[in-house]
Amino acid sequence: MKKIIATEKAPKAIGPYSQAVEANGMLFISGQLPVDPATGTIVEGGIAEQTDMVLKNIGAILEAAGYSYDDVIKSTVLLDNMDNFKAMNEVYGKYYQSEPPARAAYQVVKLPLGVMVEIETIAAKR
Repeated sequence: MKKIIATEKAPKAIGPYSQAVEANGMLFISGQLPVDPATGTIVEGGIAEQTDMVLKNIGAILEAAGYSYDDVIKSTVLLDNMDNFKAMNEVYGKYYQSEPPARAAYQVVKLPLGVMVEIETIAAKR
């Protein structure tokens, strides 16, 4: 059974997709952008600030669905510039200090709204 997850504590979807979908004890979080849900604007600053906002948005969705960062099993990071990998990784590591999830990171030509980073996440109940 499929359950749609939505929270006001994360940015609204900017297209025909859900913030997250839960099915069979797994949570699939759509790619999150560094948009402040309170203002609807892209967070100011560089890759560190954008990565932090993305992970906060992921945390809000995890919480709304009854999951936590500890339940995350896979993340995919999309960067507009692989030169930002190290700085993104430093922020990312603060959210996953022990038993981090599997992850892939890619440089892409362009991200929505001209942001520097987008992260999608899969979590599973233990």
